[in-house]
Amino acid sequence: MKLRRKWIALGKVPAVRTSLFVLGLLLIVSAPLVGVVPGPGGVIVFATGLALVLKYSEWAKRRYVQFKRRHPKKGAWADWGLRRPSARRRERLRKERQLRALDD
Repeated sequence: MKLRRKWIALGKVPAVRTSLFVLGLLLIVSAPLVGVVPGPGGVIVFATGLALVLKYSEWAKRRYVQFKRRHPKKGAWADWGLRRPSARRRERLRKERQLRALDD
């Protein structure tokens, strides 16, 4: 558990946050280049870059929320692909509402 706390503390250092954000941007930009190679590499590289950018950039998080509000189905796919806990929670709540509506 000590290692986890150190890792979290390291992620709060501004220089590390900026470096990981830039790494995420580089991965997103390089995804089409990796995508020409056979296999799902481009998708994995893009998803990893997107996860880093969303984790370490408040601006990107706000833009992502705006995107999800405008395009709910695409946002749901992105959440599913990123395995976001909020996506699982929303899906569970949606299913509960559907079951309640069927019971009424």
